[in-house]
Amino acid sequence: MDLELPLWFEIGSLVVLTLILLADLLLILKRPHIPSTRESTLWVVFYVTLALIFAGLMWVFAGGEYAGQFIAGWLTEYSLSIDNLFVFVLIMSQFSVPRRYQQEVLMVGIIIALVLRGAFILVGAAIIENFSPIFYLFGAFLVYTAIRQAFPGGDHDDDAKREGFVVRQLRRMIDISDEYDGSKIRTVVGGKKMWTPMIIVFVAIGVTDLLFAIDSIPAIFGITQSAFIVFTANIFALMGLRQLYFLLGDLLDRLRYLHYGIAFILAFIGVKLVFHAMHVNELPFINGGEHIEWAPEISTMASLVVIVAAMAVATIASLLASARDRRTAATATAAASRVADEKGTPPTV
Repeated sequence: MDLELPLWFEIGSLVVLTLILLADLLLILKRPHIPSTRESTLWVVFYVTLALIFAGLMWVFAGGEYAGQFIAGWLTEYSLSIDNLFVFVLIMSQFSVPRRYQQEVLMVGIIIALVLRGAFILVGAAIIENFSPIFYLFGAFLVYTAIRQAFPGGDHDDDAKREGFVVRQLRRMIDISDEYDGSKIRTVVGGKKMWTPMIIVFVAIGVTDLLFAIDSIPAIFGITQSAFIVFTANIFALMGLRQLYFLLGDLLDRLRYLHYGIAFILAFIGVKLVFHAMHVNELPFINGGEHIEWAPEISTMASLVVIVAAMAVATIASLLASARDRRTAATATAAASRVADEKGTPPTV
Protein backbone atom coordinates (compact mmCIF):
# COMPACT_ATOMS: atom_id res chain seq x y z
CA MET A 1 0.00 0.00 0.00
CA ASP A 2 1.41 3.40 -1.01
CA LEU A 3 1.56 6.27 1.42
CA GLU A 4 -1.31 8.70 0.88
CA LEU A 5 -1.10 12.02 2.68
CA PRO A 6 -3.05 15.23 2.02
CA LEU A 7 -1.08 17.37 -0.40
CA TRP A 8 -1.45 20.36 1.90
CA PHE A 9 0.20 18.36 4.70
CA GLU A 10 3.24 17.41 2.60
CA ILE A 11 3.71 20.93 1.19
CA GLY A 12 2.98 22.56 4.54
CA SER A 13 5.47 20.30 6.34
CA LEU A 14 8.27 21.10 3.91
CA VAL A 15 7.50 24.84 4.04
CA VAL A 16 7.52 24.90 7.86
CA LEU A 17 10.74 22.88 8.08
CA THR A 18 12.41 25.14 5.51
CA LEU A 19 11.39 28.25 7.47
CA ILE A 20 12.78 26.75 10.69
CA LEU A 21 16.09 25.98 8.99
CA LEU A 22 16.28 29.49 7.52
CA ALA A 23 15.49 31.06 10.90
CA ASP A 24 18.19 28.91 12.49
CA LEU A 25 20.72 30.01 9.84
CA LEU A 26 19.83 33.71 10.19
CA LEU A 27 20.21 33.43 13.97
CA ILE A 28 23.73 32.06 13.55
CA LEU A 29 24.72 34.71 10.99
CA LYS A 30 23.37 37.51 13.16
CA ARG A 31 24.92 36.29 16.42
CA PRO A 32 27.88 33.93 15.96
CA HIS A 33 28.83 32.52 19.36
CA ILE A 34 29.79 29.40 21.27
CA PRO A 35 26.50 27.92 22.55
CA SER A 36 26.32 26.95 26.20
CA THR A 37 25.42 23.44 27.31
CA ARG A 38 21.99 24.69 28.40
CA GLU A 39 21.32 26.37 25.05
CA SER A 40 22.43 23.29 23.09
CA THR A 41 20.30 21.02 25.28
CA LEU A 42 17.19 23.14 24.79
CA TRP A 43 17.65 23.17 21.00
CA VAL A 44 18.19 19.39 20.84
CA VAL A 45 15.09 18.83 22.98
CA PHE A 46 13.14 21.22 20.72
CA TYR A 47 14.09 19.35 17.53
CA VAL A 48 13.48 15.92 19.06
CA THR A 49 10.06 17.09 20.30
CA LEU A 50 9.32 18.51 16.85
CA ALA A 51 10.15 15.14 15.27
CA LEU A 52 7.85 13.32 17.72
CA ILE A 53 5.03 15.80 17.02
CA PHE A 54 5.53 15.19 13.29
CA ALA A 55 5.35 11.42 13.92
CA GLY A 56 2.08 11.99 15.80
CA LEU A 57 0.67 13.91 12.84
CA MET A 58 1.80 11.10 10.53
CA TRP A 59 -0.12 8.69 12.77
CA VAL A 60 -3.26 10.82 12.47
CA PHE A 61 -3.12 11.31 8.70
CA ALA A 62 -1.48 8.08 7.50
CA GLY A 63 -1.74 5.53 10.31
CA GLY A 64 0.59 3.83 12.78
CA GLU A 65 2.58 1.87 10.17
CA TYR A 66 3.86 4.98 8.40
CA ALA A 67 4.40 6.83 11.68
CA GLY A 68 6.53 3.87 12.78
CA GLN A 69 8.47 3.99 9.51
CA PHE A 70 9.21 7.67 10.08
CA ILE A 71 10.40 7.07 13.67
CA ALA A 72 12.59 4.12 12.62
CA GLY A 73 14.00 6.07 9.67
CA TRP A 74 14.61 9.17 11.77
CA LEU A 75 16.43 7.20 14.49
CA THR A 76 18.55 5.42 11.89
CA GLU A 77 19.56 8.68 10.22
CA TYR A 78 20.11 10.31 13.63
CA SER A 79 22.47 7.54 14.73
CA LEU A 80 24.37 7.76 11.43
CA SER A 81 24.50 11.56 11.78
CA ILE A 82 26.10 11.21 15.21
CA ASP A 83 28.80 9.17 13.50
CA ASN A 84 29.28 12.17 11.16
CA LEU A 85 30.18 14.28 14.17
CA PHE A 86 33.41 12.34 14.74
CA VAL A 87 34.61 13.37 11.27
CA PHE A 88 33.36 16.95 11.73
CA VAL A 89 35.46 17.21 14.91
CA LEU A 90 38.53 16.05 12.96
CA ILE A 91 37.88 18.56 10.16
CA MET A 92 37.38 21.46 12.59
CA SER A 93 40.59 20.49 14.38
CA GLN A 94 42.57 19.88 11.19
CA PHE A 95 41.77 23.34 9.79
CA SER A 96 41.82 25.11 13.19
CA VAL A 97 38.34 26.59 12.70
CA PRO A 98 37.69 29.22 15.43
CA ARG A 99 35.11 27.76 17.78
CA ARG A 100 33.10 30.97 17.54
CA TYR A 101 32.37 30.22 13.85
CA GLN A 102 31.93 26.46 14.04
CA GLN A 103 28.14 26.82 14.25
CA GLU A 104 28.08 28.53 10.87
CA VAL A 105 30.30 25.85 9.33
CA LEU A 106 28.04 23.11 10.67
CA MET A 107 24.92 24.88 9.40
CA VAL A 108 26.39 25.22 5.91
CA GLY A 109 27.32 21.53 6.10
CA ILE A 110 23.75 20.64 7.01
CA ILE A 111 22.38 22.61 4.05
CA ILE A 112 24.87 20.89 1.72
CA ALA A 113 23.84 17.53 3.17
CA LEU A 114 20.14 18.22 2.60
CA VAL A 115 20.75 19.18 -1.04
CA LEU A 116 22.92 16.12 -1.69
CA ARG A 117 20.58 13.74 0.11
CA GLY A 118 17.57 15.23 -1.67
CA ALA A 119 19.20 14.35 -5.00
CA PHE A 120 20.10 10.86 -3.78
CA ILE A 121 16.55 10.29 -2.54
CA LEU A 122 14.98 11.30 -5.86
CA VAL A 123 17.34 9.00 -7.77
CA GLY A 124 16.87 6.18 -5.28
CA ALA A 125 13.08 6.43 -5.36
CA ALA A 126 13.07 6.37 -9.17
CA ILE A 127 15.33 3.30 -9.28
CA ILE A 128 13.27 1.44 -6.68
CA GLU A 129 10.07 2.22 -8.58
CA ASN A 130 11.42 0.76 -11.83
CA PHE A 131 14.01 -1.81 -10.75
CA SER A 132 13.11 -3.86 -7.67
CA PRO A 133 16.30 -6.01 -7.82
CA ILE A 134 18.16 -2.91 -6.60
CA PHE A 135 17.23 -4.12 -3.10
CA TYR A 136 19.74 -6.97 -3.53
CA LEU A 137 22.47 -4.42 -4.28
CA PHE A 138 21.41 -2.09 -1.46
CA GLY A 139 21.34 -4.99 0.99
CA ALA A 140 24.77 -6.29 -0.02
CA PHE A 141 26.22 -2.77 0.11
CA LEU A 142 24.87 -2.17 3.63
CA VAL A 143 26.25 -5.48 4.91
CA TYR A 144 29.64 -4.55 3.43
CA THR A 145 29.40 -1.09 5.01
CA ALA A 146 28.51 -2.68 8.36
CA ILE A 147 31.62 -4.87 8.24
CA ARG A 148 33.75 -1.86 7.36
CA GLN A 149 32.15 0.11 10.21
CA ALA A 150 32.70 -2.65 12.77
CA PHE A 151 36.28 -3.38 11.71
CA PRO A 152 37.69 -0.10 10.36
CA GLY A 153 41.11 -0.12 8.80
CA GLY A 154 42.08 3.22 10.32
CA ASP A 155 38.98 4.64 12.04
CA HIS A 156 37.61 8.11 11.29
CA ASP A 157 41.00 9.54 10.32
CA ASP A 158 40.59 7.78 6.97
CA ASP A 159 37.43 9.80 6.26
CA ALA A 160 39.31 13.02 6.92
CA LYS A 161 42.13 11.92 4.61
CA ARG A 162 39.69 11.12 1.81
CA GLU A 163 38.75 14.75 1.36
CA GLY A 164 42.42 15.73 1.69
CA PHE A 165 42.91 14.99 -2.01
CA VAL A 166 40.01 17.28 -2.95
CA VAL A 167 41.37 20.03 -0.71
CA ARG A 168 44.85 19.76 -2.27
CA GLN A 169 43.36 20.08 -5.74
CA LEU A 170 41.34 23.10 -4.59
CA ARG A 171 44.50 24.84 -3.29
CA ARG A 172 46.12 24.35 -6.68
CA MET A 173 43.19 25.90 -8.55
CA ILE A 174 42.46 28.99 -6.43
CA ASP A 175 44.36 31.41 -4.18
CA ILE A 176 43.67 30.74 -0.52
CA SER A 177 44.92 32.94 2.33
CA ASP A 178 46.72 31.53 5.36
CA GLU A 179 44.47 33.20 7.94
CA TYR A 180 40.71 33.27 8.61
CA ASP A 181 38.85 36.57 8.26
CA GLY A 182 35.98 35.96 10.67
CA SER A 183 33.41 33.77 8.95
CA LYS A 184 34.08 35.27 5.49
CA ILE A 185 34.98 33.06 2.56
CA ARG A 186 36.56 35.99 0.62
CA THR A 187 39.12 38.46 1.93
CA VAL A 188 41.74 40.94 0.71
CA VAL A 189 45.44 40.28 1.37
CA GLY A 190 47.96 42.84 0.15
CA GLY A 191 45.37 44.41 -2.12
CA LYS A 192 44.55 41.06 -3.74
CA LYS A 193 41.23 39.27 -3.36
CA MET A 194 41.64 35.74 -2.07
CA TRP A 195 39.57 32.92 -0.63
CA THR A 196 39.90 32.24 3.09
CA PRO A 197 40.51 28.76 4.59
CA MET A 198 36.77 28.72 5.32
CA ILE A 199 36.12 27.67 1.69
CA ILE A 200 38.33 24.61 2.25
CA VAL A 201 36.36 23.70 5.37
CA PHE A 202 33.06 23.99 3.47
CA VAL A 203 34.40 21.74 0.69
CA ALA A 204 35.71 19.20 3.22
CA ILE A 205 32.34 19.14 5.02
CA GLY A 206 30.53 18.79 1.69
CA VAL A 207 32.68 15.85 0.57
CA THR A 208 32.13 14.18 3.94
CA ASP A 209 28.36 14.66 3.65
CA LEU A 210 28.46 13.10 0.20
CA LEU A 211 30.29 10.03 1.51
CA PHE A 212 27.84 9.61 4.38
CA ALA A 213 24.84 10.09 2.07
CA ILE A 214 26.01 7.11 0.02
CA ASP A 215 25.76 4.98 3.18
CA SER A 216 22.67 6.46 4.81
CA ILE A 217 20.20 6.70 1.92
CA PRO A 218 20.18 2.94 1.11
CA ALA A 219 19.81 2.31 4.86
CA ILE A 220 16.61 4.31 5.23
CA PHE A 221 15.17 2.91 2.01
CA GLY A 222 15.45 -0.42 3.79
CA ILE A 223 12.88 0.88 6.28
CA THR A 224 10.49 2.75 4.00
CA GLN A 225 10.07 3.26 0.27
CA SER A 226 8.23 6.57 0.73
CA ALA A 227 10.41 9.39 -0.62
CA PHE A 228 8.49 11.86 1.59
CA ILE A 229 9.26 9.90 4.77
CA VAL A 230 12.89 9.40 3.70
CA PHE A 231 13.40 13.13 3.09
CA THR A 232 11.61 14.37 6.21
CA ALA A 233 13.44 11.80 8.37
CA ASN A 234 16.73 13.15 6.98
CA ILE A 235 15.67 16.74 7.66
CA PHE A 236 14.78 16.02 11.27
CA ALA A 237 17.97 14.00 11.80
CA LEU A 238 20.13 16.84 10.49
CA MET A 239 18.26 19.75 12.07
CA GLY A 240 19.57 19.13 15.59
CA LEU A 241 23.02 18.00 14.49
CA ARG A 242 24.65 21.42 15.01
CA GLN A 243 23.49 21.69 18.60
CA LEU A 244 24.31 18.04 19.25
CA TYR A 245 27.89 18.75 18.17
CA PHE A 246 28.32 21.27 20.98
CA LEU A 247 26.23 19.32 23.49
CA LEU A 248 28.18 16.08 23.19
CA GLY A 249 31.57 17.78 23.00
CA ASP A 250 34.17 15.56 24.67
CA LEU A 251 31.55 12.84 25.16
CA LEU A 252 32.16 11.78 21.54
CA ASP A 253 35.52 10.38 22.55
CA ARG A 254 33.83 8.28 25.23
CA LEU A 255 31.38 6.65 22.81
CA ARG A 256 33.96 4.02 21.88
CA TYR A 257 31.41 1.32 20.99
CA LEU A 258 29.06 3.52 18.99
CA HIS A 259 30.43 2.24 15.69
CA TYR A 260 29.48 -1.31 16.70
CA GLY A 261 25.88 -0.23 17.30
CA ILE A 262 25.76 1.54 13.95
CA ALA A 263 27.36 -1.47 12.23
CA PHE A 264 24.72 -3.77 13.73
CA ILE A 265 21.92 -1.49 12.52
CA LEU A 266 23.36 -1.33 9.00
CA ALA A 267 23.82 -5.12 8.88
CA PHE A 268 20.27 -5.68 10.14
CA ILE A 269 18.79 -3.34 7.53
CA GLY A 270 20.99 -4.92 4.86
CA VAL A 271 19.64 -8.39 5.69
CA LYS A 272 16.12 -6.96 5.79
CA LEU A 273 16.60 -5.52 2.30
CA VAL A 274 17.83 -8.86 0.95
CA PHE A 275 14.80 -10.61 2.45
CA HIS A 276 12.54 -7.99 0.87
CA ALA A 277 14.29 -8.46 -2.49
CA MET A 278 13.71 -12.20 -2.22
CA HIS A 279 10.07 -11.66 -1.31
CA VAL A 280 9.45 -9.51 -4.42
CA ASN A 281 12.04 -11.31 -6.55
CA GLU A 282 11.82 -10.83 -10.33
CA LEU A 283 15.30 -11.98 -11.37
CA PRO A 284 14.96 -14.94 -13.77
CA PHE A 285 18.07 -16.75 -12.45
CA ILE A 286 16.73 -16.76 -8.88
CA ASN A 287 13.82 -19.11 -8.19
CA GLY A 288 12.85 -18.96 -11.86
CA GLY A 289 11.90 -15.29 -11.56
CA GLU A 290 9.18 -16.09 -9.02
CA HIS A 291 8.68 -14.48 -5.62
CA ILE A 292 10.33 -16.40 -2.78
CA GLU A 293 7.38 -16.78 -0.45
CA TRP A 294 9.29 -18.18 2.51
CA ALA A 295 11.46 -15.05 2.74
CA PRO A 296 10.32 -13.21 5.88
CA GLU A 297 9.13 -9.60 5.84
CA ILE A 298 10.53 -7.86 8.92
CA SER A 299 7.95 -5.48 10.36
CA THR A 300 8.51 -1.78 11.02
CA MET A 301 7.99 -2.34 14.76
CA ALA A 302 10.67 -5.05 14.82
CA SER A 303 13.04 -2.70 12.98
CA LEU A 304 12.31 0.08 15.47
CA VAL A 305 13.02 -2.19 18.45
CA VAL A 306 16.31 -3.39 16.94
CA ILE A 307 17.48 0.16 16.14
CA VAL A 308 16.68 1.51 19.61
CA ALA A 309 18.19 -1.54 21.35
CA ALA A 310 21.41 -1.41 19.29
CA MET A 311 22.02 2.27 20.03
CA ALA A 312 21.10 1.89 23.70
CA VAL A 313 23.43 -1.07 24.22
CA ALA A 314 26.32 0.64 22.36
CA THR A 315 25.88 3.90 24.31
CA ILE A 316 25.51 2.26 27.75
CA ALA A 317 28.46 -0.07 27.13
CA SER A 318 30.60 2.91 26.04
CA LEU A 319 29.74 4.97 29.12
CA LEU A 320 30.30 2.02 31.48
CA ALA A 321 33.70 1.31 29.92
CA SER A 322 34.63 4.99 30.16
CA ALA A 323 33.58 5.14 33.82
CA ARG A 324 35.61 1.98 34.54
CA ASP A 325 38.69 3.51 32.91
CA ARG A 326 38.32 6.68 34.99
CA ARG A 327 38.04 4.63 38.19
CA THR A 328 41.12 2.62 37.22
CA ALA A 329 43.08 5.79 36.49
CA ALA A 330 41.95 7.36 39.77
CA THR A 331 42.98 4.23 41.68
CA ALA A 332 46.40 4.20 40.01
CA THR A 333 46.91 7.90 40.80
CA ALA A 334 45.91 7.36 44.44
CA ALA A 335 48.28 4.40 44.73
CA ALA A 336 51.14 6.43 43.24
CA SER A 337 50.44 9.23 45.70
CA ARG A 338 50.53 6.83 48.67
CA VAL A 339 53.85 5.36 47.55
CA ALA A 340 55.26 8.87 47.01
CA ASP A 341 54.16 9.93 50.49
CA GLU A 342 55.81 6.90 52.05
CA LYS A 343 59.11 7.47 50.24
CA GLY A 344 58.94 11.25 50.38
CA THR A 345 59.19 11.62 46.58
CA PRO A 346 56.93 13.29 44.01
CA PRO A 347 54.10 10.99 42.71
CA THR A 348 55.28 11.59 39.13
CA VAL A 349 58.65 12.19 37.60
